[in-house]
Amino acid sequence: MLASAIDTSVLVGYPAARKYLGFDGHPSTIYLRAQTDRVNAVDNLLAATANPENPSEVNVSQPSDALVAQADAKSALNGLFLGLGAVALLVGAVGVANIMIISVLERRSEIGLRRALGATKGHIRTQFLSEAVLLGLLGGALGAASTVVYAHAKHWAIVIPTEAWAGGIAASLIISALAGLIPALRAARLSPTQALWSV
Repeated sequence: MLASAIDTSVLVGYPAARKYLGFDGHPSTIYLRAQTDRVNAVDNLLAATANPENPSEVNVSQPSDALVAQADAKSALNGLFLGLGAVALLVGAVGVANIMIISVLERRSEIGLRRALGATKGHIRTQFLSEAVLLGLLGGALGAASTVVYAHAKHWAIVIPTEAWAGGIAASLIISALAGLIPALRAARLSPTQALWSV
């Protein structure tokens, strides 16, 4: 809706308007939405339709260019924020992968010892993959908590749809799992002798 006054208005039915607000049945303002290619045609008929006896008393106006530009800017900002979110997810994935690769290199002795004691490649793979997923979930939880704290500090209402929470958690799980997959496979491929020899 390009009429900003609607955002701060209360809509009531005719019976309630007559009973509580003294409505006389003659509206002072009428909002109408038309298809873009029919705006001019509708504009020419509005005055005579709203007040057939005195069409000259009707003031017809279209949404201003400023409101249209505001709607376009809002759409562009939404696209920008989605792009920034995608970049943040990519950076997070690279961070998780980097941490897990370093973890594999630093824990070769642990991997070799576990393999020597009977741990299978699947056990090692599952361990490092679980750590990557846990790291991603922890990062997502800290990000959500930071958002809530910032909004609370600014006295903003925190209104986040359930789908957004679910989508964020799912994205965190998938991205962290994909980022940790290669390090986990690399850790699982280490033989016990190779891992212990590198200590």
